[in-house]
Amino acid sequence: MRWTGMAITTAAVLAMGAAKPHADWRPLDPQNTLVIETSKGRIVVEMAPALAPKAVERVKRLAKEGVYDGLLFHRVIEGFVDQTGNPNNHDGGTSAYPDLPAEFSARVAADAVTGVVARSDGIEGFLGSVPVAGVSVKEQGLGADHRPRVWGAYCDGVAGMGRQAGIDTANSEIFFMRAPARRLDHDYAVWGRVVQGLDVVRAINAGEPPPDPDRMVRVRLAADLPPAERPRLEVADTAGPAFQAQVAAAKARLGARFSVCDLRIAVRQP
Repeated sequence: MRWTGMAITTAAVLAMGAAKPHADWRPLDPQNTLVIETSKGRIVVEMAPALAPKAVERVKRLAKEGVYDGLLFHRVIEGFVDQTGNPNNHDGGTSAYPDLPAEFSARVAADAVTGVVARSDGIEGFLGSVPVAGVSVKEQGLGADHRPRVWGAYCDGVAGMGRQAGIDTANSEIFFMRAPARRLDHDYAVWGRVVQGLDVVRAINAGEPPPDPDRMVRVRLAADLPPAERPRLEVADTAGPAFQAQVAAAKARLGARFSVCDLRIAVRQP
């Protein structure tokens, strides 16, 4: 996969509905949690089927079939990205399945995006733990369809689908962000975010290819693991009062420089 850029202009503000009470913590759904045992340690990813359903389905299928087991991190760029998931351990490899259509944005329920910050040029918030950006319903001119359109925001820890030059060429390749790179927004499908193991992502050996590559030793859906082996984690609820206080403090501290990538979603083991 080589990278292309796309400038996106967003506009206006998402109209917010009445606030609902939320707890500060929520459990991970084992059906949408990917557990990756690497040669450097464990990475746990919360997947986002509402944002990229076909990509999530493909990652789940390849994990269940063991396709990802043993694959190398074949292209790792310091301060940018860890790339893996190609069965041939090189750029351009694919699985036995057809390429996927582009899933660069999605229309979601108005209350699905939480922790929302209204900006002069649009909105930023979260689908679960995945950071997103978008435009307001009013600016989209959607008529009776009041669902905002959002796309994944490439902050650190975000998991994306690799592709070739064509937009409909995602297949099996996946990548994890070592640091934010918002130039990728709206140009590569976002299928999840690392909720535990960002230190592991950043420790993967760098190189194109790395001289001593790390690998994904074993990749499983949490629901497919024996209960004793499943990660027992809770993540901060971005609609909860504690996270909302974090948003307000970050916005006050950073002012116009503030973005969704400045927010950290806490994780704990209850």
